[in-house]
Amino acid sequence: MRVRLLILCLVALNGVQAKDGASLAEQYWRTPSEWPAFIVDEGVQAEEIGPLPSLPSVSWHTPESEELGKLLFFDPRLSGSGQLACASCHDSQLGWGDGRRVSAGHDRRAGQRNAMTLLNAAYFDHLFWDGRAQGLLDQALQPIQSPLEMNAELEVVVERLANTAGYHMRFESAFGSPVVSAERIAQSIASFVRSLVSSRSRFDRFAQGDYERLTDEEIEGLHLFRTRARCMNCHSGPLFSDGQFHHTGLSYYGRRFEDLGRFHVTGKAQDRGKFRTPTLRNVRHTGPWMHNGLFDDFTGILRMYNHGITFAARSKPGAPVLSPLIRPLGLNDREIAALEAFLDTIGRRPPFVEPPVLPGLTESDSGATSEFLSTGTH
Repeated sequence: MRVRLLILCLVALNGVQAKDGASLAEQYWRTPSEWPAFIVDEGVQAEEIGPLPSLPSVSWHTPESEELGKLLFFDPRLSGSGQLACASCHDSQLGWGDGRRVSAGHDRRAGQRNAMTLLNAAYFDHLFWDGRAQGLLDQALQPIQSPLEMNAELEVVVERLANTAGYHMRFESAFGSPVVSAERIAQSIASFVRSLVSSRSRFDRFAQGDYERLTDEEIEGLHLFRTRARCMNCHSGPLFSDGQFHHTGLSYYGRRFEDLGRFHVTGKAQDRGKFRTPTLRNVRHTGPWMHNGLFDDFTGILRMYNHGITFAARSKPGAPVLSPLIRPLGLNDREIAALEAFLDTIGRRPPFVEPPVLPGLTESDSGATSEFLSTGTH
């Protein structure tokens, strides 16, 4: 209680008061349904931010399929070269991304986009930056077959696993028979990825009534996020993402890093330059940021949005139209710092996941493989 009173005094000293006399902190020391109304543009469908709900159950996710999926996720035998695994680009120590601007795939060729975090992927209907996958089952096998990523043929992968001692027993445990198939591989990998969910953050605990979790600066950032900073137009709900596609001026049309995003999936002119809104949960642990990984200064990103991404207006003729949701915000340095402080509260560094001992390998062999994958020497 003393800490709460101290925060109240500090906020009062800052002069942030509501019309009814309540300080900004007092307005948020309530259930989210009683918070000040959030602000979004007309026509935008948004829901209040808050803790993640439980995932709905699916028939194909079992403890056994998840355990098998973890083995497959770390197994480089799923790649054409035998040197890449899903874990090569999605590392628990790097926010389930890889910390690179763009990932390095088969033959060390640079990919085209930044590796999105796998945290909370199960909540999204569309996956990848361009939304080309319809959920986890559709997503699981695409990197394996991509020439730029793992560059493998599914038939070869299935045969390779079927001939690996120890996998038959794992498939039988997960599916009731030892048959190895592409469908079962997809279900297993999807089961493991489905288990990757953000831990409760300081913000989550605050929203659930533990009001000492946020400082006065962080509460100001929360208020800005929901109001003047216009973040809720795209980053709403428990995922801090609307799951939709927007052109935020970073298509680099006609320039070196040109990428038209969603257009390459739908072929629709209105989708040129649009990318899926990423979740902001754990965002401080998943840099570099944006679909191209060109941004490694988080404060700089906030300043870019504060200015309305004005450099997009200097794009070449014919460039995709900037989303009408992007506008100058007029935030001062203190407000940008408060907004950034709040964003620090909506995620924690994910716990380290120990690579498993892989079937057909000794513990020392498996350890060497894990070290090989984590050092980026593939």
